[in-house]
Amino acid sequence: MPEPTEETRRKHWGKTKNLTIVVLVIWAVFAFILPWNAKGLNELSFLGFPLGYYFTVQGSLIVFVLLIFFQNWRQDSIDDEFGVSEEEK
Repeated sequence: MPEPTEETRRKHWGKTKNLTIVVLVIWAVFAFILPWNAKGLNELSFLGFPLGYYFTVQGSLIVFVLLIFFQNWRQDSIDDEFGVSEEEK
């Protein structure tokens, strides 16, 4: 496999950086913003639990696991697009 050019590396890093920023923003919303606003959400309920509690305890964990799979899948796509995948073809 030929070595990627500087332009290819720059574009690859740009997409990787944007993916990382998006994932970190989503993570921050579910790790910090929702818990800080849970008191206001507790006025509503879901399955008998206060909504703020449910989002913080259940929803955040689900989102974190989904973020791991999404970032892995998307990064593999980016790596394949620029020919820097670690998998042999």
